[in-house]
Amino acid sequence: MNIATLSELHKNERVARILRGSSSHLLLAIVAIAIGMPFIWMISTAFKSPQEVAIFPPIWIPETPRWDNFVTAWEAAPFGRFYINSLIVTIWGVSMEVAIAALTAYAFARIEFPGRNLLFMVVLAAMMIPGQMALVPNYVTLKHLGWINKYAGIVVPHVSSVFGAFLLRQAFLSMSSELFDAATIDGAGHLRSLLNIALPLARPVVATLTLYLFIAKWNDYLWPLIITNTQDMRTLPVGLVMVRDAEYIIGPEHLMAATLFVLVPVLIVFFLAQRQLIEGIAAGALKN
Repeated sequence: MNIATLSELHKNERVARILRGSSSHLLLAIVAIAIGMPFIWMISTAFKSPQEVAIFPPIWIPETPRWDNFVTAWEAAPFGRFYINSLIVTIWGVSMEVAIAALTAYAFARIEFPGRNLLFMVVLAAMMIPGQMALVPNYVTLKHLGWINKYAGIVVPHVSSVFGAFLLRQAFLSMSSELFDAATIDGAGHLRSLLNIALPLARPVVATLTLYLFIAKWNDYLWPLIITNTQDMRTLPVGLVMVRDAEYIIGPEHLMAATLFVLVPVLIVFFLAQRQLIEGIAAGALKN
């Protein structure tokens, strides 16, 4: 095989790699556009006038951005109170759920007791039960406790996380047993080993779980709707539905503006921590 033939083969390989790369990037671009178009349309609609919303064929860029749409949407419901409620419910819920998940995961990963693996399988089986099946029993229980329309009623029934316990257990199992043996020799108990060894080493996984729970609780709609019966206890997703139901008074542009009130905090948190989110999930899936 002469030099000219080798050069031609290398050239063909480069062309093939470029074509494969271009095809992959084109496909990813099409998928990204398809996913992003509804979000872009929502932002565009939030700045439109009523006439621009109703025009056909639709326009993507409003002629004059209407910032007053956000003022009208904010005044359509007490969003300030909704924000406070969502922050209280989310912060307390995430804190308690991460703490319980960490304790549960450490017990199943680092404490030897009879039937540990069998009990863990029972815990995992709870993931197969739809959460909607517990709505009525939880409501009846909280009614007897007097927790209807209370922050405790929103938070407490969902402070246990099987997924979180599983994720952290996998992270704890991937850690060297010699670290925990050395801590035991130094006189450290299980709680100290959890706080000083397990959790610091599993920081990416803990951060991932925290972000996952934050998004889930911030966007939770069904349970806050059921357990609260006054407007001053509603959370943001429930408040957004109140604005939607009042759409005969306000327009679609105001509804889209109200939707941005709910989405922006989640988007900020996600974009700031998306790399750690992906790395944490990957780290938690590995086990020695």
